[in-house]
Amino acid sequence: MTELKYIYATRAAEGTIRPDPAQEAVLPEFERIRRELAAPPPKRGLFGLGSKKPPEPVRGLYLWGGVGRGKSFLMDLFVAHVGVPRRRVHFHAFMQEIHAGLNEARKAGASDAVVPVADKVADEVRLLAFDEMTITDITDAMIVGRLFERLFERGVTVVTTSNRHPDDLYKNGLNRQLFLPFIEEIKARLVVHELVSPTDYRQDRLAGSQVYFHPADAAAREKIDAIWHEMTGAPRNRDTAPTKAGRMAEERHRSGEELVLRIKGRDVVIPRFRNGVGRASFWDLCGAMLGPGDYLAIAEAVRVLILEDVPRLGMEKFNEAKRFVTLVDALYEARVKLIVSAADEPERLYLDGTGSFEFERTASRLREMQDRSWGAGPD
Repeated sequence: MTELKYIYATRAAEGTIRPDPAQEAVLPEFERIRRELAAPPPKRGLFGLGSKKPPEPVRGLYLWGGVGRGKSFLMDLFVAHVGVPRRRVHFHAFMQEIHAGLNEARKAGASDAVVPVADKVADEVRLLAFDEMTITDITDAMIVGRLFERLFERGVTVVTTSNRHPDDLYKNGLNRQLFLPFIEEIKARLVVHELVSPTDYRQDRLAGSQVYFHPADAAAREKIDAIWHEMTGAPRNRDTAPTKAGRMAEERHRSGEELVLRIKGRDVVIPRFRNGVGRASFWDLCGAMLGPGDYLAIAEAVRVLILEDVPRLGMEKFNEAKRFVTLVDALYEARVKLIVSAADEPERLYLDGTGSFEFERTASRLREMQDRSWGAGPD
């Protein structure tokens, strides 16, 4: 079994990645987890008989740090070379699945709905790899502790990335004191490692690149496809996906999966999402009846948003234009990198009618957000 540090070094020598001491420093932790997962579980009881209690999970990893430092890349490298049943999923998407499972379990009369839902996950995997763990929703905060406690009881190992230290999860959230035991459980079960790198690779990939394309034609789509692949693409390792289901899962992972944000009882959908990069059409986000709270949640969930096919706007699209203004404001305030294909230049998207004067600020912001340094400030 080739160690991860050698796989990393090979890619660096090939020029497919840029070597980074901060990234190299965390590879031994990933290698430890991979090695311990590959080892046979310890036998229990006399002659290996007796207790059927699942083995203790391998101590996992909580990798946190600024955006674009390579956390997701390192986790993907690790997951691709782990030989046990595993799943890599964005934390938001995982929690949506858990909520759906809880609803079904309650309908079936489960006295503790968390148990069958967690057990179903534990029956399928030994390793859960979460991208971008964050807790902003009180319903997530109230169940996540019990959920993870059960997963750990069943021997599931957890590896996760986050932009926040565990102590800052659900910071200032409602009834946060009820959430604090989960933070202590995370720190006890996972090694907490900060990835401190001076380089923001996500911004570096876009530095000097065009991020606003007009008109929104086939040529624009081809260029945006190239950006999407550059920012989210990861080479498939077919040897680690021996089953058809495994290959299909990795293909979905590569192309991006739907991200569903649960906001005040409603679902807000980003059709394609991977490694903090969201991709949607204007009509996905501005044609739907979304409001400021929805756009703030989107700005919280993504670090880069690709928004395609913005049309010319006017009185006949007044509501859609208002939503677009609100979306841009939310992304601007959160310093989210925005990549756009549109019918025309920003100043020519909304020329006449009520709202055209107010749109001048949006056009100005769209220009500012094209600057190579946009989004590179403090997170």
